[in-house]
Amino acid sequence: METKGGFYITQIKQLQDRIFERLLIEKGIEISGGQGRILFVLWKEDNLTISEISEKTSLAKNTVSVVINGMVNKGIVERNVNPGNRRQTIVSLTQYAKSLQADYEAVSQQMNALFYQGFSEGEQKQFEQYLARILETLTGILHTAK
Repeated sequence: METKGGFYITQIKQLQDRIFERLLIEKGIEISGGQGRILFVLWKEDNLTISEISEKTSLAKNTVSVVINGMVNKGIVERNVNPGNRRQTIVSLTQYAKSLQADYEAVSQQMNALFYQGFSEGEQKQFEQYLARILETLTGILHTAK
């Protein structure tokens, strides 16, 4: 049996990223998808290490470091040495980043409405349950491979 789930997920992700970025630009927010994922995590819990951000975003540590560098240059986040462990760097939101949250969340809600257009509440819940199962399976495989 031929399956296309992975192919569809990849196409949906690419289209969603492009539309989401366009909606953000319309609101005057110019950040990349990776930056948005990091901001989303930091808005929930500020002052995290690169490793913690990597774990929470599912981005590789080196990718997080590169993206954080760009965010520091744009004044979105700042890096500080962890006073409890001088070998660790803590990433913190700037006031500018905090000021973006409401507009970003409004765009995110707009994107969710587009994403689930035409779905009943039951279909949406079932779809998300299937995605959660796939994510759990893939996460388990990745963690056992380490």
